[in-house]
Amino acid sequence: MLFDPLITSTLNQLTFLYGTAWKEERTTALVALALRQGFRAIDTANQRKHYFEAGVGQALQQAYQQGLVTRADLFLQTKYTYQAGQDQRLPYDPAANFATQVEQSLASSLEHLGTDYVDSYILHGPHASFGWTDEDAQAWQAMQRERKAGRARALGVSNVSLRHLHQMMKLHGEAPAFVQNRCYARLGWDRDVRQFCREHEIVYQGFSLLTANAALLRHPLIVGLAARASTEKEITPAQIIFSFSRGVGMLPLTGTSDAEHMRQDLEGVNLRLPDEAVQAVEGLMYSA
Repeated sequence: MLFDPLITSTLNQLTFLYGTAWKEERTTALVALALRQGFRAIDTANQRKHYFEAGVGQALQQAYQQGLVTRADLFLQTKYTYQAGQDQRLPYDPAANFATQVEQSLASSLEHLGTDYVDSYILHGPHASFGWTDEDAQAWQAMQRERKAGRARALGVSNVSLRHLHQMMKLHGEAPAFVQNRCYARLGWDRDVRQFCREHEIVYQGFSLLTANAALLRHPLIVGLAARASTEKEITPAQIIFSFSRGVGMLPLTGTSDAEHMRQDLEGVNLRLPDEAVQAVEGLMYSA
């Protein structure tokens, strides 16, 4: 894992990522709202099938012009997505090799976002589910060159298994700075991958913490923890889930489009669950 010293302090301050997938024409307005509410870390991807990255850039430009934030205040993360995960609106030449695709995709992202660097560049899922392939190696090496050139300050991978990570490290001799995975309680909250991340000082980003575990928001343990934590202010089950995630070392991602939920998410950053509560939630293998 290699962190640019310039972002070390930013990483230490990261508490929440705002995710921009599946927002289409609402992207600009929702990212602008998230910035006004206080989010300072934005996750996107150059995958027009599920993201409107240029809309994120429009919101950023509005925020700069309004004096709300500067580029230095923000953590911006985008992704390179293989053609299999794209629709026909590709950000690169599909006939080009993977190295060229990575370079073209990032150049397009920088244009969309109105910046000359991103804080994090993610390989948006490996090429195959069975393991780290030659295609992944080519893409990762190209991403390393983008980091060396200063266009990406840190690199990561998403939607990966423990097998992918072991093979990746064996081949490249380097851990990613970030791993971003969907987290299911019924699968142990991705425990094995999180353990690997702890051992190698990788920042684990958890997404779909609520949508992948919607029934948990009604589970007696979660509801009870929220009730007991509600003293001066009401604590919601969603805040309990996000607090749990931080308690086990995750950097949570939320993609809410509701202003009140944004406010609650950020207010919950200071909520600390007792160790025994964190352990109880982590052991909750709930599948309903």
